Amino acid sequence: MSISILLVDDHEIFRQGLQVLLGNQADIKVVGQAANGLEAVTLAEQLRPDVVIVDMMMPGLSGLDVTHQIRQRLPLCRVIVLSMHDDERYVLDTLQSGASGYVLKDSSTKDLLEAIHTAMAGKVFLSPPLSERAIQAYIHKMKNDAATEIRTLTYRESEVFHLYAEGLSGSEIAKRLSISIRTVETHRCNLMHKLDLHTQNELAAYARIQGLIT
Repeated sequence: MSISILLVDDHEIFRQGLQVLLGNQADIKVVGQAANGLEAVTLAEQLRPDVVIVDMMMPGLSGLDVTHQIRQRLPLCRVIVLSMHDDERYVLDTLQSGASGYVLKDSSTKDLLEAIHTAMAGKVFLSPPLSERAIQAYIHKMKNDAATEIRTLTYRESEVFHLYAEGLSGSEIAKRLSISIRTVETHRCNLMHKLDLHTQNELAAYARIQGLIT
């Protein structure tokens, strides 16, 4: 039985190239293509592919958002993220989102095919020069650094941090703490600056590393 694949990338030429590449494999069948994250999630639910190959950087829903949503809705579907970044921080975020693979865009065809078969075997594939050891070392460093950084937060900043990490909106946090939305945003800006975070995804990944959320 062939492995069904859904391709997701906002560049049509790149998608078509992958279509041709994978279409030449006897045990792989590309069942669909999506040009953006929203389309990807919808098609994944309709087609229920074995593997979704998704670009990390896309307008709208990012590759991380797509991975998270697909893994929540289709637990048996594997997701492989394609990226131009070889920074362990991106890899960590990807694995935390539930991906089964992280493949650099300049990797060989052999690496991508190996990633697909590794994912189907229930394991995680990381492109060389990335490795499990590098990821574990990064997580260990982040835990130690984060513990120190979190102690710099004020009591109220810590409260706001925990609530944002749990997925509450600014208005929900304001209501929970009986403060204004503007005050919530001030605390959020301060804590993001202290923790050197820039996006909601980074905040959530940071909280997962600390064991504040699962």
